[in-house]
Amino acid sequence: MKTITSLAITFATVTLFAACGNSQKPAEESHEGHDHAKEEKTAAVAETGQVSLKDDKLNAVYPHYIHLTTALTNGDVAEAKVAAQAIELGAKALSNPAAVLALATKISDATDIEVQRTAFAALSDDFIQRAKASGVTAGEIYVEYCPMAMNDKGASWLSNQKDIKNPYYGESMLTCGEIKETIK
Repeated sequence: MKTITSLAITFATVTLFAACGNSQKPAEESHEGHDHAKEEKTAAVAETGQVSLKDDKLNAVYPHYIHLTTALTNGDVAEAKVAAQAIELGAKALSNPAAVLALATKISDATDIEVQRTAFAALSDDFIQRAKASGVTAGEIYVEYCPMAMNDKGASWLSNQKDIKNPYYGESMLTCGEIKETIK
């Protein structure tokens, strides 16, 4: 198990540094007031449902948040741990990282899916605020909400797609929820 965790952490670190360290300009420069490379990137992002946030540091961590959401939706405790560990690594570069670090650590340390989902609710609230503050350069982020989550108190999460896939209940109530807001 330690080998798998070590490999996962190594993979997450390499991915994070690759995403953060790629500051090269595209080979194709703009002309006549148009940046064709940017237009192509935006079109590719729109086609695949990917999102690009304006805050580069948050943009590097956000895919791991989506990975965590998917793991919880699938009820996969081990995969949720891997995603949370990747969030922990990336969160160190964020401004005011304490809450994200504490919640990601709680998720990665948990052995019960319900404990992970409870911490995920608080982590999602933090990510929602950060995504709203950042804004997006490509794609759309949907703030989705399940009124039955957290013992009928309700809880939100972020998604790149309009289809509801509830991380708080997984297969038992996969489509329970609604889109509350779209971050553009």
